Amino acid sequence: MTSFWRLILFLSVTRCLSENSEAISGVPTSYAALPRIKKSSASSAFGSKVRPRYSSSSLGTLSVSSPSWRGAAQQYHPPVNLYHSSDAFRQDDSVDYGPVFVQEPDDVIFPTDSDEKKVALNCEVRGNPAPTYRWLRNGTEIDLESDYRYSLIDGTFIISNPNEVRDSGLYQCLATNTFGSILSREATLQFAYLGNFSGRTRSAVSVREGQGVVLMCSPPPHSPEIIYSWVFNEFPSFVAEDSRRFISQETGNLYISKVQTSDVGSYICLVKNSVTNARVLSPPTPLTLRNDGVMGEYEPKIEVHFPFTVTAAKGTTVKMECFALGNPVPTITWMKVNGYIPSKSRLRKSQAVLEIPNLQLDDAGIYECMAENSRGKNSFRGQLQIYTYPHWVQKLNDTQLDSGSPLQWECKATGKPRPTYRWLKNGAPLLPQSRVDTANGVLVIRSVNQSDAGMYQCLAENKYGAIYASAELKILASPPSFELNQVKKTIIVTKDREVLIECQPQGAPKPTISWRKGDKAVRSNKRIAILPDGSLRILNASKADEGKYICQGENIFGSAEIIASLSVKEPTRIELTPKRTELTVGESIVLNCKAIHDSSLDVTFYWTLKGQPIDFEKEGGHFENIRAQASSADLMIRNILLMHAGRYGCRVQTTADSVSDEAELLVRGPPGPPGVVIVEEITENTATLSWSPATDNHSPISSYNLQARSPFSLGWQTVKTVPEVITGDMESAMAVDLNPWVEYEFRVVATNPIGTGDPSIPSRMIRTNEAVPKTAPSNVSGRSGRRHELVIAWEPVSEEFQNGEGFGYIVAFRPNGTRGWKEKMVTSSEASKFIYRDESVPPLTPFEVKVGVYNNKGDGPFSPIVVICSAEGEPTAAPTDVKATSVSVSEILVTWKHIKESLGRPQGFEIGYWKDMEPEDSAETVRTRGNESFVMLTGLEGDTLYHLSVRAYNGAGYGPPSGEVSAATKRHPPSEPPGNLRWEQQGSQVSLDWEPVRPLANESEVMGYKVFYRQEGHSKVQVIETQKPQAVVPLPEAGVYIIEVRAYSEGGDGTASTQIRVPSYSGGKITSAQSTLHSLSKWSSVTLSLALMLPSSSW
Repeated sequence: MTSFWRLILFLSVTRCLSENSEAISGVPTSYAALPRIKKSSASSAFGSKVRPRYSSSSLGTLSVSSPSWRGAAQQYHPPVNLYHSSDAFRQDDSVDYGPVFVQEPDDVIFPTDSDEKKVALNCEVRGNPAPTYRWLRNGTEIDLESDYRYSLIDGTFIISNPNEVRDSGLYQCLATNTFGSILSREATLQFAYLGNFSGRTRSAVSVREGQGVVLMCSPPPHSPEIIYSWVFNEFPSFVAEDSRRFISQETGNLYISKVQTSDVGSYICLVKNSVTNARVLSPPTPLTLRNDGVMGEYEPKIEVHFPFTVTAAKGTTVKMECFALGNPVPTITWMKVNGYIPSKSRLRKSQAVLEIPNLQLDDAGIYECMAENSRGKNSFRGQLQIYTYPHWVQKLNDTQLDSGSPLQWECKATGKPRPTYRWLKNGAPLLPQSRVDTANGVLVIRSVNQSDAGMYQCLAENKYGAIYASAELKILASPPSFELNQVKKTIIVTKDREVLIECQPQGAPKPTISWRKGDKAVRSNKRIAILPDGSLRILNASKADEGKYICQGENIFGSAEIIASLSVKEPTRIELTPKRTELTVGESIVLNCKAIHDSSLDVTFYWTLKGQPIDFEKEGGHFENIRAQASSADLMIRNILLMHAGRYGCRVQTTADSVSDEAELLVRGPPGPPGVVIVEEITENTATLSWSPATDNHSPISSYNLQARSPFSLGWQTVKTVPEVITGDMESAMAVDLNPWVEYEFRVVATNPIGTGDPSIPSRMIRTNEAVPKTAPSNVSGRSGRRHELVIAWEPVSEEFQNGEGFGYIVAFRPNGTRGWKEKMVTSSEASKFIYRDESVPPLTPFEVKVGVYNNKGDGPFSPIVVICSAEGEPTAAPTDVKATSVSVSEILVTWKHIKESLGRPQGFEIGYWKDMEPEDSAETVRTRGNESFVMLTGLEGDTLYHLSVRAYNGAGYGPPSGEVSAATKRHPPSEPPGNLRWEQQGSQVSLDWEPVRPLANESEVMGYKVFYRQEGHSKVQVIETQKPQAVVPLPEAGVYIIEVRAYSEGGDGTASTQIRVPSYSGGKITSAQSTLHSLSKWSSVTLSLALMLPSSSW
């Protein structure tokens, strides 16, 4: 029992921790505590001017009733926001409209043990005027004043200290403005809790070995679902489920199909609330074995199975359980009667659970589970039924009707079972009346009036949920009125034209229209007609039709009229010259457009090119509009281009009419680009090409030019052709003198008497055929090498002249004065050197050498014969008399001597050096060139022993190294600066003294001191050396001098003292301790202060 109470302590701790953790993954339940409620994404639209009557979801607001079988949905799913309204959008705050939901309340599960003591039900509505809010619980309006726990903040209903008995139920938000009310979906407020198990001791369960057993959990009161697990003997030993043991998430019981001796022990049922994560555990149930024998084999007995009818929503996941007791342990199999189990299904817990995700309608049917062992089998069948929530097919739209008009609204939804429909007006049920009928989602109101205005909602529902659609009905009733720009206007037309005078008053009911001219009513005839929309049409207008026309609109609420004055003018004519002109690129022209019109009318000229208006600002100065006279205009076209060819239009616009005419310009210019270039035949050195003719731009093509480009050319190059001259009537030619095995692109350029046009688009890239190489290597010469080597070098042949694959070199050589050639193959096309080694060849033996080329097609030519000598070899003698001398803390001077050799002459020397206690192969090296016999090693570490060796080198390699020598760098100079620097100035010199510097144990001894001084503003530094800690410094010129002192030793200069500034003058005596004023003469005085101490800096 100790382990039992340890488990209780663990669960109490984890329960505390779980209260601060997030919700279980996959359980998107709202936790109701105010800081934890996450607003719907729709809330981001608050304050937007856009007002969709329907939300982005196409489904509607959904109210879901709990399924009859818990297994159909193991987790809590918040309802989908399926609210619908009209398709209209409100984009102006000045427009008045009825309420529209931005956010509706969601289902809330509130943990009774939550630290948050508030529940918030969110509701956000948009409308103009701004809506007010009321709330209903279980269909009854809540009186906010009746309970101090209630508060309303911007539509959000808040309950403080919520109580399950008083506050559980269905909540709805009712939003109202002057246009009506709308009712939200129902939101359920549910309380999550988990009670404690009964403390009564549970009796032991005793069975035979091999017998099946069921251990009852008997869970405590809880809401909502809980998750079951079992602990065996002590924590954390949980019962592992397998083919023999099964924990039902429906009953919570533990089933053991065949008890074994290892099962004997104490069993504890552990339950966890799926929302709060709270955990409690039952008293232990002991399981013991009877001593009256072993249970024999028996056929399976199904102890837990899914219901006879399982209902689940489309798109959800269903889990069906089936487990049997038996000896031997039964095997569970599943089948679908008259069908196949969906391929997406999964078998869990040793096939005891059939899980079908993303349910679809065709997954419905009769499912069977079978338990079987060697003694027999048993089965169970149940039916899976799939339902769907209502889903909108046809929605409502906001509607405006004239008083007396009929209204017909229809809403349609799908669902399984098929939805039924109800209608609400301003949040209350809409009942049939003498003028109102509702049937099958259709609402009909005959002869609407002002009492019918308001907010309407269509509610489609089945047993699993409900969706709402809303729309606003406005009833229009107003006297006729006209827009201000229609009240009085003047119409000017030309003779014989059609006149249309619009008359479209606004009003409800629709006004009747009448026309009169002056005081006489207008009568319809063959020329004059009043159109159905109220407009007046006059055909073939004449002077007799001039005058004032009055249109009157009238309905039961009043009348209004507009006046239109009609004036008839002579028609305008136009003359555009010249009509057709041919020009050459670069020339200029002027087009003249003249208008003959009624003198009382103003005219405006518009120019077009190819039907498009000419933009004089963006045409690069080519076009200019010149208006010399009131009735004419000129278009100046300068430096004309090919693109300026086409039909030019001049349009003359008056207040009465518009006339236009066109002129054509032909522009001659260089040819356009030829068409696609096709490579028809290719050889080693030629390519036969064809192309389609270029546009001649009104000047015949005289010739074509063929160009080529390869990876080795500098851009496009003209190539030789056959025929040599390609005339303008030809469409093919042969490019010649091409290089074999080179990739080429080709293009064609056309020329006519005016100039050369743009090139064609390049052809596809092709490669010429292979051929024997014809280019030999150049600059064949010798190179330095080792003794007994003949090094032959050359410049490689460019890939452009290799003429094919398998390119390489043939190196031929023979001793000077002999006959036979030795030939060696070098297979790399990029090779530039060949080394021949023969121990019998003395140094500097002359050879005749030539280098040839070859490829897969055969051998090419050799280079001219040159004479090359064999290598003299690397140096053979080591440097002698090598010495190393320490110069400073970081420098060693190395010197040596070298014996002159007739062969293996050195090109320089390499010095290797390394620290003591380090391997020689870690040595650093310094090289010299020529005959130098010394080098200064720098950058060394102070007070360190170095070993060194020297060897000669040349192009053939290195000679033998000298013997090893050693030298140690000097110790570091003193790090202590001279201190207590004092000075006394008299006349043109200053006396200094300071405390001696005492070096540290690892520093070199002081050899003396250096005094550095310079005149302020000058860069030249002078130095005085002294062996004593004192010195006299001359100050030859008037001014201020900057002085510092350093100790020096064999390791170099030490740290500088603090700098002092000393003034120089010709009289008196100044010491470093004085700070008084000194008179320099009876004519002048100067203030001399203490020497200014400056920080040390680089000289």
